[in-house]
Amino acid sequence: MQLHPKPNSHVIYTLVVISFIYALHIAIPIYSNSSFLSLFADPQTIGFIYMAGAAVGIFGYLIAPGIIRRIGNYAASVWFVCIQIALLYGLIAATSPLVLASLFILQTALVPLLGLNLDIFLAANTNGHKVGTIRGLYTSITNSAWLIAPLLGSLLIGATSNYRNTYVAALAMLFPFLYLIYRNFPRFKDPEYTHPSPVQLIRHISSNKNWMKLFSANIILQTFYAWMVVYSPLYLHNTIGFEWTEIGIILTIMLLPFAVIQYPLGKIADKKYGEKELMAIGFVIMAIATAMIPLISEKSLLLWAGILLLTRIGAATTEIMIEIYFFKTVSNRDSAVLGSFRVTRHLSYFIAPVITGAGLLFTTTPYLFTIVGAVTLLGLYPALTIKDTN
Repeated sequence: MQLHPKPNSHVIYTLVVISFIYALHIAIPIYSNSSFLSLFADPQTIGFIYMAGAAVGIFGYLIAPGIIRRIGNYAASVWFVCIQIALLYGLIAATSPLVLASLFILQTALVPLLGLNLDIFLAANTNGHKVGTIRGLYTSITNSAWLIAPLLGSLLIGATSNYRNTYVAALAMLFPFLYLIYRNFPRFKDPEYTHPSPVQLIRHISSNKNWMKLFSANIILQTFYAWMVVYSPLYLHNTIGFEWTEIGIILTIMLLPFAVIQYPLGKIADKKYGEKELMAIGFVIMAIATAMIPLISEKSLLLWAGILLLTRIGAATTEIMIEIYFFKTVSNRDSAVLGSFRVTRHLSYFIAPVITGAGLLFTTTPYLFTIVGAVTLLGLYPALTIKDTN
């Protein structure tokens, strides 16, 4: 039985603000992370660093539900933010490549746990009949941070390529984040969380065929994100020859759909159409646009912004449909299931380097985009065969 209390508008709007700050702290450095790592690591090592971050993140998701049950979601949120502050400070101050890699791995693994805390806060204040509308608003505002972050990041990096400035900005974001959590949720009443063992959790998830299909769709989507976030900025900078200020403009235009279309799509999913059709359309748009990228070789800002914008129109559509479907079918007590759903993001960082490594055995760098497009098209099967919620 799912628990859907009456929505608390003040809490929801507060969480929207917090999620915007949270996303901004992630997004400002994310597109330059791989370039920062390239200062002391070769591309293969960078892939291993991301994979190590994913492995630690999966372990974090396994233990996070137990921590949240033991000390509560509010206390866990405060502790996670404080640890993240320390890790980001280390990235700013450290000079040893080994220390920097270790800090990067840990902070990469911790970031999604903060998102899990916010998901629990939001799920506890969401009405079952308004999941699409509330999730659409929440996701749209959150993603608007991703819209402005690339431009901010490129300005912070500047002509001197000082990538650490982006971590200074990310660190600064965490102080208002911490204050708003402290100010608004000290009396948060945790639901009675389920606490299955890992074997029970796997059985619980696998017993629901629609969840399995949704998890598969999300793994494909997150693999697309993971590959594009790591490799497309490097491609634009090193192969096409764009400066970081130009890349910032391209990425800002590219991310417009996340801020513009997800809220109305959430309302549409509530009132008119089911999630599966729009999810499938999103996968098709992503796949075709990504596969077309090798056809572009000239250094045209508008052309690159246009093709990448098209990929994200598809991704934004698929993402919000996956989010809405999941939160329509999961209880706010199921922190372990929610954590498992978010683990798919970490799994994608194992798959993305494999696509690159295997792909380069058979083709050249530009045509890796075609391979990613083909992988993305696999999302059509779970999208079309999943049972609609309407």
